Order: sequence, then structure tokens, then C-alpha cells
Amino acid sequence: MTSVAPVILLAAEKESAEVTDWAARIGWVVGLGLFVALVYWLMREGWKWRGTLQGDLPELPGAPDAPGPARLSMSGRYHGSTTAGQWLDRIVAHGLGTRSRVELTLTDAGLDVVRLGANDFFVPVAALREARLDKGIAGKVLTEGGLLVVTWEHGDKLIDSGFRSDHAAEHNEWVETLNDMINKTETEGAR
Repeated sequence: MTSVAPVILLAAEKESAEVTDWAARIGWVVGLGLFVALVYWLMREGWKWRGTLQGDLPELPGAPDAPGPARLSMSGRYHGSTTAGQWLDRIVAHGLGTRSRVELTLTDAGLDVVRLGANDFFVPVAALREARLDKGIAGKVLTEGGLLVVTWEHGDKLIDSGFRSDHAAEHNEWVETLNDMINKTETEGAR
């Protein structure tokens, strides 16, 4: 017959050892904290360097005084802007890299982008190039068709800006209306 007492003794002996080397533990915690701070500082410097490299981008236009009646409006999120066709090449100059809440308004004059806590900007209708549904921009990946991407020209650069409506069903109407406006503008410009 086996005794249950040795099993109970083994279970009772398996306790954690007391920490006796507090200096080493504190040293590791401080070292890890400094490493994390260094990584964040390097990320911040990289963000600033990217902004410096994109310093040739002209100032963003503001909304005109009388843009006309709203054709469409939408509340949602602004997920950032990238170089057109390169969904990971984020543009950070003039605050275009800052994610924020957004109020979009489409008028006959163009697209008014009002952002909470970031710089607002306006895209004139003549600068609009394309609107489409996509699944990702600037490191943000959503479901297929979950992102409204508007391609526009600023200076000599084509820019993709990504928006997500609070009501994703609105995206299709935005794509159709924007592309109709763009085609109409191109047709009138070709005459």
C-alpha cells in the first residue's frame, strides 16, 4: 500500500521561492523601462524625419467661404493619407498622418474634410481623381470594402486618403457620387 503522505508533502513543498535579490529585479525593471522609452523616442524621431522628407508638399487648401449646398455628408474616422497606390507610404506632412474623427461634406466645390483635433483641409473638385472601396491604408486593415479611399492631386503628388463612415452602407453612395463628379469635371475640361 502506498502512502498518501509523501504526495501531500511534495505538493506542500512546491511553493515559490522568496525574492532575495531585489537590486537585480529593480535593475531589470528600470532597464526594460529605459528600453521602451528609447523605442518610443526613436519612433517619434522617425515620424518627424518623415515629415521633413515630405516638406515639399504645399500647404493644404482651406474650404471656400461659400462652397454651396451639401450633396453628401458623413461622420466617421479619418485613417490617414498615403502616396497613391502605395498603401503603406504614409504622408505625415501638414498633419495628414494623424488619425482622427472626421466630418466629410461633399459640395459642388469639392470635398471638405473637418477633423477633430487635427488640421482641416479641402479638396477642390478639380483635384479629385478617383473614389473606391478598399480594405486598407497606412497600416490600417479592415474588411474588404470597409474603407472609402479618395485619390486626389495636391501639388505634383497623387494622394490616397482613407475614411470609414460610422455607417458603412454610405460608402457605395459616396463612391458613385464622387466618381460621377470626377467624370463630369473631366468631360467639361476636355471640351
